[in-house]
Formats: sequence, structure tokens, C-alpha cells
Amino acid sequence: MAAYLVRRVVGMVVLLFLLSVTVFVLFNLLPGDPARLTCGKACTPQIIEANRHRLGLDQPVLTQYTNFVKGIFFGRTFSEDSPEPIICHAPCLGYSYNRHQQVLAAIADAAPVTFWLAVGAFLIWIVVGISMGILAALNRGSWVDRTIMGISLIGYSMPSFFIGLLLIFFVIIRFNWLPFPSYVSPFDNPIQFLQTMILPWIVLAVLNAAFYMRLTRNQVLEVFGDDYIRTARAKGLPERVVVVKHALRAGLTPIVTAAGLDLAYLLGGAIISENIFNLPGLGSLAVGSVLNSDLPLITGITLVTATIIIFANLVVDLLYAVIDPRVRVG
Repeated sequence: MAAYLVRRVVGMVVLLFLLSVTVFVLFNLLPGDPARLTCGKACTPQIIEANRHRLGLDQPVLTQYTNFVKGIFFGRTFSEDSPEPIICHAPCLGYSYNRHQQVLAAIADAAPVTFWLAVGAFLIWIVVGISMGILAALNRGSWVDRTIMGISLIGYSMPSFFIGLLLIFFVIIRFNWLPFPSYVSPFDNPIQFLQTMILPWIVLAVLNAAFYMRLTRNQVLEVFGDDYIRTARAKGLPERVVVVKHALRAGLTPIVTAAGLDLAYLLGGAIISENIFNLPGLGSLAVGSVLNSDLPLITGITLVTATIIIFANLVVDLLYAVIDPRVRVG
């Protein structure tokens, strides 16, 4: 187990290094002038050159990358020649001159919204998707199975923005069952928090639960055909024990893979749902940074979200070793 863990951690470190290089190249060396984007419509050659010096873009490429990486671990200082230099403490992901704010601070402000959105939707779709998938597998070929699969097909084929707009129109505008979304922390006003988050949770859960219904059903049915399942039933074990302890655990590997990565993608920002329901999360922050050409903020969000996905892959690999010890030798 220790060797397996070391291999996965080393692989993650290599991926993080490649990620930092890729992000740096994408947003600093491709065609375009970041210095021009910071001065708006009043750009002059003198202002652009001053911005380029202030951002450190007049330094050699290797020096720029070194400063970028050093800032993550040790912090850095921007506008050193100005009377009021900007000190960015570690981990420094950059400074947004458009927002006059450190990139990490902007991400930290938006991250709790995305966290609650992702976790709430995740819990709903995992419980509903797996339980309905098991129910469909246990009633294979019956009207229960066909109904569940029909519902999953409809849910999986509907775009998230369409579901969101339908919910807003009927639940909020037509019937006034809920007020218009206005995010607050669950610790400040739990009722308003639930009223705001329930519809976005449903939107995300509908799409993902439909997928997990089909995935769980297929995995359980596949395992039901194995010899050890027939042996367990022949021994007279209760059906609940056969399904949960034997069939479901053996078929968990692809479910864990999908669940870990889906949650990681959501933690990186649910762009459509956040914008439809006016949630100030990472998805909305990313859209705003693109519209405003805020390259430091785009770089920071990309780095954070990609890191989340890499860590999610590590967690999934470790869960593999717990669920199926055979992967440890791979």
C-alpha cells in the first residue's frame, strides 16, 4: 500500500509541475499583450510600457516563470517601483489590477458558494442515482425498471440551462413558491440559504442522478451474473446483504471514478447554474474574468480548478485500493 501511495503522489507532483508550466504558457506567452488589457481605452505606448514593467512582463521568460512559481510558495511583490508596492503573501496566485484585489482573495470569496452548491447537489444525485439504479436492477424488465430508465433518459437529455429556466419560471415567477435567489451563508440565514440553493441543487442533481441511475443499474446487473453472487444466494444470505455487501461493492469502482471527478468538476465552478441563479461562485467569477480580460484572475482560477481535479484523481486512486486491493499491484 505504501509503494502504491508513493507512486500516486509522485505522479501528482509531476502533474502539478506540468500544470504550472501549461498555465503559464497559455496566459503569458501566447499572442496578446496583457499589459494593454490593464489600461482600458486610454492606452498610450507610455502607459502600456509602464504596465509591462509593473507586471514584470519586460523580464526574461524564465525569470517570469520563476517569479510565478516563487509567488505560490513564498509570495511576491508587485509594482515594486511605485510609492505603494503591492505585497502578495503566499500562496500568491497573482494580483488583479481590474478588481484591485489579490487573485487568491477573490477566489476565496467565491469558493464557499461553489462548495455548498457542489456538495448539496452531489449528495442528492448520489443518494437518488444509486438507490434508483439498484431498484431498477432488482426489478429488471418490469415496469419499475422501464419507468426509472425512462426518467433517467429524459433527465440526461435535458440541458441544464433549460431545466433551470423552467424552475425559475414555474417555481419562482408563476407560483411564487420561492423568492428570487439571493445567496447568504448558511451560518447567517439557513432558511434563505436553503431557499436560494434548492433549485440549483435540483438542476445539477437531475442531470447527474440520471447518469448514475444507468451506471449503477448496469454495474449491479453485471455483477449479478458472477459465480460468487449465485453462491451467496445459495447460502441463503438476505437479498439486502447480497446487493449491498457483495454486488454493489464489487461494482463500485466506475461509480467512485465518476463521482470523484464529477464532484471535482463542480468544485471548479458550475458556470451555467451559477449564472442562471445569480450565485457569486467560481463559475460566475470565471465568466466575469473572461469578459473583463482579467488574465491574472483567469490564470488563478484555471490553476485552482485544475489542481482540484488532480487531487480528486489521487483520492479516487486511493479509494480504488480500499475497494479493490488488486489495483495496488498495478
